[in-house]
Amino acid sequence: MNKLYLIPGAVLLALAVSTNSCSRADAGTTSATACATDDLENPRPFPHSAPLHYPDLDKVRINDSIPSQEKDYEGFRVSFNKNNGTPNWVAWELLGSETDGPAKRSNKFREDPDVEGCPTPADYRRSGFDRGHLCPAADQKWSEKAMDDCFILTNIAPQNNSLNTGAWNTLEGKERQWAKRDSAIIIVAGPIYESADTQRIGTTGVRVPGAFFKMLAAPYAEKPRGIAFVYPNMASPGNMENYAMSIRELEQITGYDFLYALPDSIEDIIESSASFREWNRRN
Repeated sequence: MNKLYLIPGAVLLALAVSTNSCSRADAGTTSATACATDDLENPRPFPHSAPLHYPDLDKVRINDSIPSQEKDYEGFRVSFNKNNGTPNWVAWELLGSETDGPAKRSNKFREDPDVEGCPTPADYRRSGFDRGHLCPAADQKWSEKAMDDCFILTNIAPQNNSLNTGAWNTLEGKERQWAKRDSAIIIVAGPIYESADTQRIGTTGVRVPGAFFKMLAAPYAEKPRGIAFVYPNMASPGNMENYAMSIRELEQITGYDFLYALPDSIEDIIESSASFREWNRRN
């Protein structure tokens, strides 16, 4: 599936346009980032009047002491923690053109036998927690395979029903609006654990997180920007703005390094902004 980047021309800089096309299938990865050059300061622009496209924005640096098995699925990338039975993070690029499509929600939750510590559907049964998606099904309507993959339990964590059907669901809907606005956004989501988070469910012992985070960045917007959110794993009433923070603040909470593949000048702009109103503006 071709990824069409309709980004404002102001960010194009004076670079020659590549003659090679790129699609998810051609790239063989979670996004078309693999088709961009490794020269981060001068990434190769795409065809079809396309803008710059930076590689590896769906990768996150975490401490080496944290168990992590990374795996690419159709449409998203996962770092899975065998000790928690949940992902450390799930990352994907969402295009405005991908916010709708023919693929129907499958609801076929299943384990991945190739990932150590992956839970089974039985672990969540009668647990009192929802099977909370990190990469939501509604972001994967563009592909039957992507829709199917997002129900694999490496993309799931125990989530309070009030959060899953309330504030978290609202945030998922907003991210699709933001993708349409900016043509392409980078999203990373995951659970947050503190030492006090000792509750586990199922025979596999899936650890229940105390909170969830989501990082969003629009590196191709005319004015690059970003925002992050942290929601406690419970009913989270009130304005979305109350849960917003800068990406840099989220990095301090999680210890993760997001967007490290961006040129420093752009990364600093995106990660330092904490203005929800600026992020949420319509352009």
